[in-house]
Amino acid sequence: MNNGKKTEQKKDTDKLDHESMEGMDHGEMNHSDSGKVPEGLKVAENPKFKVGSKAIIHTDHMEGMNGPESTIVGTYDTTVYSISYDPTTGGKRVTNHKWIIHEEIKDAGDKPYKPGDGVIVEADHMKGMKGAIAVIDTAQQTTVYMVDYTSTTGEKVTNHKWVTEDELSAK
Repeated sequence: MNNGKKTEQKKDTDKLDHESMEGMDHGEMNHSDSGKVPEGLKVAENPKFKVGSKAIIHTDHMEGMNGPESTIVGTYDTTVYSISYDPTTGGKRVTNHKWIIHEEIKDAGDKPYKPGDGVIVEADHMKGMKGAIAVIDTAQQTTVYMVDYTSTTGEKVTNHKWVTEDELSAK
């Protein structure tokens, strides 16, 4: 989907993305992400946390994400989804994966999907995700953030996609 707006925030640095998954270990995650965002993703006009600001992460997408300080590297307004899917590489079904965004769904139109809708995933956050047929578990229109942080387990994480506004608090 291309609404004619070019993404203003791009960061080509180390790659990393850690999304929650049941039945998969961290070795299944793609620990490399350029920070490139999907075409047509709209930069947030009035985010609660501005690019360059600090915020505390409060989520459990993966081990070490609850409590670290993060630096905001991108802010975008979109629909965010949790999904369940069977990896294209085989293995256990991934349930309630947080998060993919509307622009990471193949042939996404202008209207958000609803829980129960089937989609084809274009995101490559984890091994076996890209091209998987998924079911939308939840959908929420919100601001999503790309963040850099050091996990509570000591791992440096850059360009993590995605954290929602309600998963962050002021430092």
